[in-house]
Amino acid sequence: MSRSAVLFVCLGNICRSPLAEAAFRARAEAAGLDVTIDSAGTGDWHVGRPPDRRAQAIARANGIDISGYRGRQVAPDDFRRFSHIFALDAQNLTDLARVAPADGTAQVSLLLDLVPGMEGESVADPYFGDDDGFEVTWDEVDRAAKALLDRLAD
Repeated sequence: MSRSAVLFVCLGNICRSPLAEAAFRARAEAAGLDVTIDSAGTGDWHVGRPPDRRAQAIARANGIDISGYRGRQVAPDDFRRFSHIFALDAQNLTDLARVAPADGTAQVSLLLDLVPGMEGESVADPYFGDDDGFEVTWDEVDRAAKALLDRLAD
């Protein structure tokens, strides 16, 4: 089997997808899983910028430093480079399907489809809320990261 490569995608790549990347990266490293991990956004507003300060704070509270992450936009080559692309909500899943090249080979799906009982749900978007929303988002992406690790480690 070829090495897995996972991309997490939200709208701006400064809140949800960097947190999903961080949660899965931490779990994969702890398990010794050899996998490429990245995140991106469907929009281009935050390209080159670090994650939201509140996202950095919740990651730091969970022992992970994401201050070096930088926002980027999904590119056509991502659909060939990554084996799995996970959208963090239904709108981004639709947007990914719209921009996917015909020769894309990645499996594209909704991240919370991995979590029993949360299938079809979107990861909570904390951007316009208060700091507590980032805790909810972290809990959701960490649960999905555990489920993904279990799936890829089999």
